[in-house]
Amino acid sequence: MRERPARPARHTVPVDVLDRIEAHVRAAELVPPGGEVTCLVSGGADSTCLWHALGALGYRVAAVHVHHGLRGAEADADAEHCATALGAEIVHVGGATTEAGLRELRYGATARFGRRATGHTASDQVETVLLRLLASGSTRGIRTRRVDGVVRPLLPVWREETEAYCAAHGLRTRSDSTNGDTKRGLIRDRLLPLLEELDPRARASLLALAAERPRLPRALEASLVGLCSSLEGTRSADLGGGVRAVRAYDELRLEGAVSWGPWRLESDLDGLVVRSRRPGDRLAGRRRKVQDVLVDAKVPRDERDGWPLVATTGGDVVAVPGLAEAPGWEGAVRATRRPA
Repeated sequence: MRERPARPARHTVPVDVLDRIEAHVRAAELVPPGGEVTCLVSGGADSTCLWHALGALGYRVAAVHVHHGLRGAEADADAEHCATALGAEIVHVGGATTEAGLRELRYGATARFGRRATGHTASDQVETVLLRLLASGSTRGIRTRRVDGVVRPLLPVWREETEAYCAAHGLRTRSDSTNGDTKRGLIRDRLLPLLEELDPRARASLLALAAERPRLPRALEASLVGLCSSLEGTRSADLGGGVRAVRAYDELRLEGAVSWGPWRLESDLDGLVVRSRRPGDRLAGRRRKVQDVLVDAKVPRDERDGWPLVATTGGDVVAVPGLAEAPGWEGAVRATRRPA
């Protein structure tokens, strides 16, 4: 990155930037009021805005910069800037061959800091939607929260707003000279401007796609739609990959390794079903409500209805994957969750 001096912004900072960040943090319960959070900073406008804005909102903010040892003197200067201007602790880790690989190295190397925040913005969200749409037909966006404690407070804010924020507050930032050579750089510099020429609403429309729940593959979706077109009697369908769906009235049972959103669930026991929560659900053999399990684990409100429950065909909840198991059912369900 090269240093970008603070200068008056071409456009004044929207007065509601801090309000939007605060509303997003509170609605998604990303950081408790006055709580501690460590910002992963690169020296760019997004992460610098993140660090400054969270501090301005009263959170106890620290910073960490991960130095991959790439880009030579420019990367050394980035680390020096982050240490000097943002008080960041510098963590040295190796490199990787892909952006995703570098990201996972950063998250792994900073896990000891607990709750960490990244500077992903609405602009990053739009670029991610386009990348995934082109690569796989998926419109899945960046998640607000990862299971490893990484949160994204800036998702309601556009990149030009973080740049304007830094300029308005006299915050010096760095720019990465290699950004234009990446797929994201091509989307940012060439594709998005063309799409906005076609329709000024392009970015907002792409951003809205990220908010939609990911769709199943069409063949699988068609099988499930047919299976659930009626709630009378019992029907079954082969979903492929060794998974069979059996619907008995209003309950769907998946036999084999079950995929539920980002979850993969397996059990060697028969007679178990996977379903979403219902009013009054409790863990079998306990008084504790499933709702309390989700709240205590700080599962965001908008994710609770989609969290899978494993139950017996009689309706007893035996596991809330990743969070709790009923007495006597420890280890009965093997659950893995794909990172965001």
